[in-house]
Amino acid sequence: MKTVTGFSKMTKAEKIEWLAEQLEGESGKLVRNLPTFWHSDKALQKRFDEFSENTLTNYDLPFGIAPNFLINGKVYSVPMVIEESSVVAAASLGAKFWLERGGFRTRVLATSKVGQIHFQWQGSKDKLKAHFSEVRGDLLKAVAHLTRNMDLRGGGITGLELVDMTEQLENYYQLKLQAETCNAMGANFINSVLEELATVFRAGVEADERFEAAEKKVHVIMCILSNYTPDCVVEASVECPIDELGDFPGGLSAQEFAEKFATAVRIAEIDPNRAVTHNKGIMNGIDAVVIATGNDFRAIEACAHAYAARDGQYRSLSSVTLTGDKFRFSLRVPLAVGTVGGLTSLHPLARTSLAVLENPTAPELMQVMAAVGLAQNFGAVKSLVTTGIQKGHMKLHLLNILNQFEATPEEIEKAKAHFSDKVVSFTGARDFLKTMRG
Repeated sequence: MKTVTGFSKMTKAEKIEWLAEQLEGESGKLVRNLPTFWHSDKALQKRFDEFSENTLTNYDLPFGIAPNFLINGKVYSVPMVIEESSVVAAASLGAKFWLERGGFRTRVLATSKVGQIHFQWQGSKDKLKAHFSEVRGDLLKAVAHLTRNMDLRGGGITGLELVDMTEQLENYYQLKLQAETCNAMGANFINSVLEELATVFRAGVEADERFEAAEKKVHVIMCILSNYTPDCVVEASVECPIDELGDFPGGLSAQEFAEKFATAVRIAEIDPNRAVTHNKGIMNGIDAVVIATGNDFRAIEACAHAYAARDGQYRSLSSVTLTGDKFRFSLRVPLAVGTVGGLTSLHPLARTSLAVLENPTAPELMQVMAAVGLAQNFGAVKSLVTTGIQKGHMKLHLLNILNQFEATPEEIEKAKAHFSDKVVSFTGARDFLKTMRG
């Protein structure tokens, strides 16, 4: 592959042709086919192109619905965007299972978000603390023009403190901001406030005559929100009498299932190797709703996994309690999401997703996402402790395997019938098609 200058100034067609010329044979042909994925609506395609840089085409993912989610007495059909074949099915089955047992109970525990001004300063700690204590109110007044609209919506800055980090890094301090951002995710709001605060704070230190000349320099390293939001947390739970859980494959009784299920979750609480895969299953459900609604799944993922390790060891985000004859399965997860601004307003399918959810507030969307994550986790662990994960997963994956071999509709129907009572595997599907095709 050759280097290139001025790539960003090329037209989209020129970029595609340049890339195709760097490749040979089938690879070049594939690249030249990229325009076939462009949207027929030119205005809509222009919007998609402007979401990112050096855009060549669109990358499609399936948009599905998991119905029958009963959450706090209200039924939702939840939009999910994901390519993994078993995720929407597992969420739907989990929703149906708990629909008949009282549904999901959810509650938002907190919605506070964090931003930080990272700076270095040399001088007396006591003098800096005294200065901050005196000017804290003035700092907040200085950014009132930026927070006015958020204040009117019931949000705004809820905390501002000086944090001494000099034991970890020489001369290093933070101004830590806490904010409520209502229905917005709040990244742009928090970052704008931080940058203005940093300018005002630095000028205030330079103007304070109590500081010596060497103490007047505030070296701002960076101003940025934190995607770690342990105080923006939602809880989801399901519960029912153990004997109402039903019977399970292999003659497993409800009591045996509950105990086996609880042990499986406990293993994820004590073993990071299991916990990562356990939590990945939770995030399968949550991420699919995050993407469908135009929110930032990278931020959500990073925060959730950091939260899972908040006590120094990576652990399960969900837990089980068996009390007397009661089975209770619950999840706590930080979810900083928005329902206004950014991609949630610009992407037509994100707007559609929010419409399907009946235009929820950000706290309501947090609760829906948590319920889907819990349903997904329940379905995965239920499969693991009963039939095993592969039986259901591979049956749903069968169509993907058949499509790789370009199976006809008739071959697909015959393959589905053939594997209805058999273990699905790539080799098995291949051999079945070979036999059919002689």
